[in-house]
Amino acid sequence: MRSYVISTDSSADLSEAYLKEHQITMISLSCILNGKIYNSENPITPKQLYDNIREGAMPTTSQVNPEQAKAAFEPLLKEGKDILHLAFSSGLSGSCQSARIAAEELQDEYPERKIVVIDTLLAALGQGLLVYKAVQMKEQGASMDEVADWCEKNKDYIASYVTVDDLFHLYRGGRVSRSSAVLGSMVGIKPIIRVNEEGKLEVIGKVRGRKKAIQTIIKDLMERIRDGEKTVFISHGDCREEAEFLARKIKQKYQITTELINDVGAVIGAHSGPGTMALFFVGDVR
Repeated sequence: MRSYVISTDSSADLSEAYLKEHQITMISLSCILNGKIYNSENPITPKQLYDNIREGAMPTTSQVNPEQAKAAFEPLLKEGKDILHLAFSSGLSGSCQSARIAAEELQDEYPERKIVVIDTLLAALGQGLLVYKAVQMKEQGASMDEVADWCEKNKDYIASYVTVDDLFHLYRGGRVSRSSAVLGSMVGIKPIIRVNEEGKLEVIGKVRGRKKAIQTIIKDLMERIRDGEKTVFISHGDCREEAEFLARKIKQKYQITTELINDVGAVIGAHSGPGTMALFFVGDVR
């Protein structure tokens, strides 16, 4: 079987330890905060990011460009490896298109190698969950074509349900509409958001209070999770105790036996803000 590498970008919110353990190549988007650029070479911790946002900072992000993607891909091709790249949703970033441009250019230079770029139409640990499933298949002996085919067929079943404390951050970054942001400013009202079939954020409901918002995303999980599926990923914007409580509740009540709890990283957190809570799982529908 041809040797290949799975790669993704930093929006997937997978830990450095996980990436290293499973030999996943990661291409870093950038977060610009108070005039400084943060990325994999100059990291910022989630705590630092969210503390700055609470103090009034308004970070922005910068997508992967074709030169960055090419610089990440080419050494792998020189080593004789094919590449399966699982990219950040084209509905939220131009990073996927940059990866495709780089792949096309490199394919001409390395015609004996193969590069497959998949638009996951996902973000954060939803994208991370697709990477996780792909890595499991690879380590069980699946070929790159088999993994790529599974990802294309199943990416539309990765469900992402999110609640945030304030929709202003998403509106400021152009991720939700002004009318949705007005909803987010209402006292005590918390939005329920999903990543839709176009890979864009969609406000699908509103509830009163944080507790009710979290109960609602748990309810969505249990109504939609695929039969036999036990893997749920949870991400949070500097509210880990709440995320751990949520994980315990899901495990005790619904016998979900595997979960991963990670921070919402700088790329996503710059737009979602502190207090974000999200569930990701393989469902019957997205």
